[in-house]
Formats: sequence, structure tokens, C-alpha cells
Amino acid sequence: MTEGKETISVQGARVHNLKNIDVEIPRNSLTVITGLSGSGKSSLAFDTIFAEGQRRYIETFSAYARNFLGGMERPDVDKITGLSPVISIEQKTTNKNPRSTVGTTTEIYDYLRLLYARAATAYSYLSGEKMVKYTEEQIIELINRDYKGKRIFILSPLVRTRKGHYKELFEQVRKKGYLYVRVDGEVREITHGMKLDRYKNHDIEVVVDKTIVTEKEDKRLRQSVATAMRLGDGLLMILDAQTESVRHYSKRLMCPVTGLSYREPAPHNFSFNSPQGACPRCKGLGYVNLIDIDKVIPDRSLSVYEGAIAPLGKYKNAMIFWQLSALLERHEATLKTPVSELPDDALNEILYGCDDRLKIDSSLVHTSSDYFVEYEGIVKYIQMMQEKDASATAQKWAEQFAKTDVCPECKGMRLNKEALHFRLHDKNIYELASMDISELYEWLQGVEEHLDSKQKVIAQEILKEIRTRLKFLLDVGLEYLSLNRTSVSLSGGESQRIRLATQIGSQLVNVLYILDEPSIGLHQRDNVRLINSLKSLRDIGNSVIVVEHDKDMMLASDYIVDMGPKAGRLGGEVVFAGTPEEMLKTHTMTSQYLNGEMKIEVPAQRRPGNGKKLSLFGARGNNLKGVDVEFPLGTLICVTGVSGSGKSTLINDTLQPILSQHFYRSLQDPLPYDRIEGLENIDKVVNVDQSPLGRTPRSNPATYTGVFSDIRNLFVGLPEAKIRGYKPGRFSFNVAGGRCEACGGNGYKTIEMNFLPDVLVPCEVCHGKRYNRETLEVRYKGKSIADVLDMTINRAVEFFENVPQILNKIKVLQEVGLGYIKLGQPSTTLSGGESQRVKLATELSKKDTGKTFYILDEPTTGLHFEDIRVLMNVLNRLVDKGNTVLVIEHNLDVIKMADYIIDMGPEGGKGGGQLLSCGAPEVVAESEKGYTPKFLKEELNQKF
Repeated sequence: MTEGKETISVQGARVHNLKNIDVEIPRNSLTVITGLSGSGKSSLAFDTIFAEGQRRYIETFSAYARNFLGGMERPDVDKITGLSPVISIEQKTTNKNPRSTVGTTTEIYDYLRLLYARAATAYSYLSGEKMVKYTEEQIIELINRDYKGKRIFILSPLVRTRKGHYKELFEQVRKKGYLYVRVDGEVREITHGMKLDRYKNHDIEVVVDKTIVTEKEDKRLRQSVATAMRLGDGLLMILDAQTESVRHYSKRLMCPVTGLSYREPAPHNFSFNSPQGACPRCKGLGYVNLIDIDKVIPDRSLSVYEGAIAPLGKYKNAMIFWQLSALLERHEATLKTPVSELPDDALNEILYGCDDRLKIDSSLVHTSSDYFVEYEGIVKYIQMMQEKDASATAQKWAEQFAKTDVCPECKGMRLNKEALHFRLHDKNIYELASMDISELYEWLQGVEEHLDSKQKVIAQEILKEIRTRLKFLLDVGLEYLSLNRTSVSLSGGESQRIRLATQIGSQLVNVLYILDEPSIGLHQRDNVRLINSLKSLRDIGNSVIVVEHDKDMMLASDYIVDMGPKAGRLGGEVVFAGTPEEMLKTHTMTSQYLNGEMKIEVPAQRRPGNGKKLSLFGARGNNLKGVDVEFPLGTLICVTGVSGSGKSTLINDTLQPILSQHFYRSLQDPLPYDRIEGLENIDKVVNVDQSPLGRTPRSNPATYTGVFSDIRNLFVGLPEAKIRGYKPGRFSFNVAGGRCEACGGNGYKTIEMNFLPDVLVPCEVCHGKRYNRETLEVRYKGKSIADVLDMTINRAVEFFENVPQILNKIKVLQEVGLGYIKLGQPSTTLSGGESQRVKLATELSKKDTGKTFYILDEPTTGLHFEDIRVLMNVLNRLVDKGNTVLVIEHNLDVIKMADYIIDMGPEGGKGGGQLLSCGAPEVVAESEKGYTPKFLKEELNQKF
């Protein structure tokens, strides 16, 4: 029994493709589970060990709580012993909410808000003066000191620059017994029925007392100040009767010059997700949808009559054109005057409306007298069409004239004026959140010297918390991010490492952590830091299991479990389990790559390309520093560099949107650049990224690649289907007719869990087949349509060998190494690397022109060495046909096979954004700049 305590023992695991395996994993160690894609690594780590750990945790709840959670299905395993509580850090990119940032995910921003609410100094946004705040005692002392022997009026502010006639207010004040008020700087006696001009802004203060400041009047002064404070909600003003100068005093934060007062600062006043802190214009998003005038009036040489205003088109006999005609008449112009010649006022009124009513001739409207109408402007009309109530078509129509722009009020800072005027050592909270994490860490190390003694006491503990959390982010190699960086823009590996840092920060012990490829998107340089972070998790007394393909990670681990021997049906067995040293002596597929028996060969010669090139000049987005770069066409280009060096900014945010706009009129705007040359040398761009194929389980590889339509047509052509008169729709699980109606063609039912992810239960009518009995009676070679969807691609290639149009499409899936997935496997269950290869296969099965530009972002995610070899063969085939393939990649096996390397750097974040070197791998390896050459040189030298 003692042995069982030291290991996590899994016996008889049969989840997915696992073949009744037994495996023992030492506790409190760093264990790597590796193997080919689809060999059953995730099935063992996530679907068996993690699922069982979670189920046991839920079983500890009371029966009442479990009632809400439903039963978690027990994984198909005989027995698991030695399990600790389990935490999984998966690859699924974090939430798509635009409000989520690195700071909110790691909770560091919450501590910053607390720090600012308690220790920051407030400044007035009107005068820039430091805000002051007094107690009643201090106010009385100040009055005694400044106004000794003088005649003063004690005023209590009631209305601050607001419109209205205030008749009721004066009546209320009169009934309370006050005789005088000061209206807009003039002291007046309150008369019965007194009222003001309701369309003007007014300042109204009530005169609480008129007195001379002497020692014997001290008691009266105290009472008056207390009353004035109560009436003015913590504010009072003193008017010197002689000089008529006014001073403001307040219990709250107040500007001594203008009398502007702030609310008592609380943490939510600094949150852009709370109405108290968010900028009122953009609601805390930092950007707003504006109407782009250049899209509304694209050609200013035309007149309104000829259709200069795009939303209206050419002249029609309609009210809107009569209104415009009347409006232009007032500016001595007509509908036929070119827009470029119209005065600015006229153009402004056309776009934004005018205050006066327009007179329209009675002959046009067929009324007895002239007709007067209000005109609100083109922009207002387009904005109305963008509202939630408008129809989908109207919204889509309005979208073409809109552009997303930085919010003009907060300049993208997301907070209101008040929150941005609280400062610590001359920095507001937005400035801190915009710094790179490494820069912020340094700033926080030295900030205490600049605080006064009271601030130091308050801030000490909070600063300690923030520093320790930032240190963990630095340890996992994320120093180039800032707290303001949105979660949406993070790569899978980055979001996973952020969650890892949060976990290390929580300092739990005796926990089993399961991670899914944390090294994605990490440069070789940062790998060591990640491995050390995982080791520190292990050293404080946790067990760490990592599903990983990275060579360094495997060699640094304490124990390796290698799954195999192949993928899908041919995998699911443990081919090796032991220490890395023992593994190097064996001959499994993985160990042969580790000990050098097998390797991905460096090509004998590099392709020179077709002599044409695409050149991008002056790219300045995010951290790019005016980069000029050339992409030789007809080659395999690899863009590399440390994390955060600007690779994605250059390719995904600048180059790809330029090409998409040029070829497909896409709406996404590229980041700033000067110019691009050579677009005529390519004729289409294909972006293959890692986003899921479809958000619903109804999407699968067969529907995505389009092969399902061919399969349905094949079934329609069968004699049995012809007799029954079935059409292709009969074999679709998305429309009524052939599908099982009990589950709507899903194959399972969703049971909603109130606090947990929904649980899926197979449908009791069709047992997961998705179709009704009649549809399943039509068979091809003895298999029904449901059986075909249940085949792995490898089986399907044999099965359809005589049907060329189906074979061509699924053969490509097999060639990119996806032979093990099923044709009907829901897209939601595919890993990031798998979805990317399905997309790649779909593109490959199309006819290519030989002038296509392919962009792939880290295609080796989730791939074993052997899978990378297969993938590189596919990419090389594309390039050999004359296409250009551009890959953003850290994996040295890919980098060494490229024809042309573009190395960005030298550091991440502000320290990056420069082009360090470019050329063939042998040229880049000799470069002195950056970190890539050193690692590349070692890799290239291994071949001799």
C-alpha cells in the first residue's frame, strides 16, 4: 500500500482510443506525457485523470448541491489511486470578452485599484491643483485665521451650472426660514414666486448666515458651518462681504480654486468595468463606433445630385432630397454644386443636421401652404440604423459607413476624468497598466521612496502583493506584456502561461496540475524559465503532468510517458514509461528523435524563389519601429523572434489585412504602414489560423472540407434511396426529414448545469447516430451514413478508394497527418493544431493557381516530431508548385527547413519591433543580433 501513496496509478483506462492501459505516474514529480498527435495523450491526461479528479471533487459536495450539478460521468477506467485535487490549465484560448485584460485575469489590476483608492493623491482636472479635504474643525480654524474681524457670508451650494427655473427650490428654502440666496454671483432676497430663466445655466447658493468673525461669535460660527455643511452635502463657501471673493471648503476631496469636488475614492472608481469608473462615452471599452465621413462622401468632386452622398445615391424625387435642396439654398448653392465647392457650414449641416426648420415648397409636397420640417442629418440616420432595434439588414448596411476609432473623450484610456487624475509618484493608473510588466516591476521597486509616511504605511502590504504576482509573470517569460493588453489578443500559449503564473501565485500544495503544451509560442530562450517555473511548482509539493512535444521539456522532466505507437485506432497504448535517461536508450518513435536516430533533414539546397517579391515599407503598428521587409515569392518564409518581438503585429495585423483588403474588400484595417509593393505578383491570400473550425458540435471535418456533400450525393444515387425518393437533404443531420427528431440531429442531449459546463448525454432514441431508422436503412457497401461519419479518415480512404471526388478530399486530410480523426468528429473536440491542419487540408484540396500566398501562425502546435515532418512535406509541396508559404514559428525544425528567415527582436515588448536579420538559415545563423542565431547554429551543426 505504501507504494500506492507515492504514485498516481491508473488501471484499465479505455477512454476514446486508449486500449485498456495501466500506467503509474510518480507523485511530486514533473511528468511529461508525449506521443504522436492523436495517440491518446489528452485522453489519458484530461479525459481520464482530470475527469476522475473533478468527479471526486464534486462527490464531496452535499447531496443538495450535487442535485444542481448533476452527475459527472465516470471516465471509462477500472481504478485510479493516489489522486490529489486536480487543476487543469488547458490551451483553450481565454475568453473573447473585450473587457478582459491581462490585469483583470491575473487580479493584479484589482490590487492596483485598491492601491489608488487608498494611497493616491487627487488632482483637479480643471485647474491641475492638488485636491484638499478638511474636517469641520480645520474649516473653522481656517475661517478664523483668514477672515479675522471681517464681515462674511456663509454660503451653502445647492445648484451647480444646471438649467431650470427652480421655483420650487426657492419656495422650499424660504419655508426653511432662509431669507437670502446668491444666484449667479449676486446676493438676492427670496421673494414669493421667484424664478429664473429656465434655458440658462445657473449657480445657486443659499446664504446660511451673515456674521463678523470674532472670538465671541465662535459658537454661532460653529453652528452655521455645521448647518451649511449639511445643506451643501459636505461643501460650503465663504464670501468676503468687502472684496466679494469666494473660497470653497469641503469635507470631501475638493479643488481649492474652482470648488470642483470628487467622490470618496473606492476601488470601483478605478475599474473600467464599473459605471463609477468607466469613461461615460465609450463605457470603458476605449474605442467607439464612429461614422466615417470619407465612406459617406467617397468622391467630393461629385454633386449631391450625382450621388456624392453614398448612403442616399443619385437624385430621386423624395423628401430627403427636397430637404437638402432647401438647406443648400440657404448657403447659396444647389444640389448640382460639387461637394468640394460647398462651404464647410453647409457640409456640416448636411451631415449633422441643422437647428432651424426647413421650408419646403408647397408645389413639391402638394399642400396648400409651405411645409416646414426638421432635418437631423445623414449621420444621425446611419446611427439610428446601427441601434439594436433596427433589422439585421439595416445594421449591415449601416456598418459599411462605420469605423472603430479611439474614444475621443478618454483617448483610449477607458476611465473617466476623475479616475485618471489620481496619481502616485506622478503616474495615473492607466500609465501603470500600459507599462511592460518588466518596466512596471522596476518602477514599483523604487516607488516607496517617493511616498509620504502615511501613504507608505497604507501601501506597504498592497505593493508587496503586486510585486510577488508580477514576479511570477516575469518567471514564465511574459515581461513584454502590459496589464492593459486584452485577453482576446493573446496567443494560446500566452494565456496558458498567465494562468500558470496565477496558479503559482496562489501557492497551493499537494495539488495535481495538468498542463496542455505550455511551451506554445515560446522562443527557445524562454523555455528554460518556463521549465524552472514548473519545477518550482513541483518543489513546493505538487505533482505536475505536462502534455508536451518539446525536446527541452522532455529532457528536463523526472518521468516520461510515451503514448503510441501510431495515432487514432493504431495508438492508445503506453510504449514507454520511465526517466528521460532510460528513454534515450529505447527505440520508440519519440526517443529516436531525441537520441538522433531519426531527424528532420535539412534540405540539400534552398529554393531561390521566382525572382519576384512583395515589399512592405514603414510598418509602425504596436511596437514595430518603422520596419521595411521583403518577402521573396515562391519560397517557404519563416518569421521568428522571441515572444512579443512583433511577429504577429507585422504579419497578422499589418500584412494579412492589407492583402485581405486588396483581394477580398475585407473590413479589418491594417495597422499603420507607409506603402506596399508587388501585390500584382500574387492573386490570393489564405490565412490558416488556430481558431476552431466551428463553434457548434454540428461542425465537423466532413462538413468543413465540403466532402460531406459528395458523400450525401453518393448515398442519394444508391438504388434504395432512389426507390424511396430521397434527396440530399435526407442525409443531412441539420434539417428535418432524415435526422433523429428527438435530439434534433445532435446525437446527444444537453443537460444544463447551473454552475458548471453543460453535460452531454447520448440520445436515447438514435443512440448517438443522429439519423432516424429509415435513413439508416440506405447502405453503401454495407455501411449507413452514420457508419461513414464514424469512420476514421484512414478507414475512409480505403472505403472510398473507387470514388475519386471523395477520395481526393479525404486523401489530403490523411497526408497532413489527420488519418486518426473521424469524419464526423465534432469540431469542438479537435485540438488547435488539428483544426489548423483540417483548414490546411481544405485549402490544399482546392485548385491552386501557383500564385497564392499562405499565412500560417505556429502550425506545429500540438505536433510530434514525426507530424512536423509530415506537415513540412505538405508545405514544401505547396511551395514547389510556385506558391509562397509564410510561417510564424519558434520550432527549430521548421526554421531550419525554411528558404528565407525574417528574425524580429531583439527583446519582447518595447525592446522589440526591429528587423534583426533576414536571409537563408545559414546566413541568419552567422548573425550577431538577437537570440535566434545561437540556437539555429547549434541545430544546423547537428547535421554534420
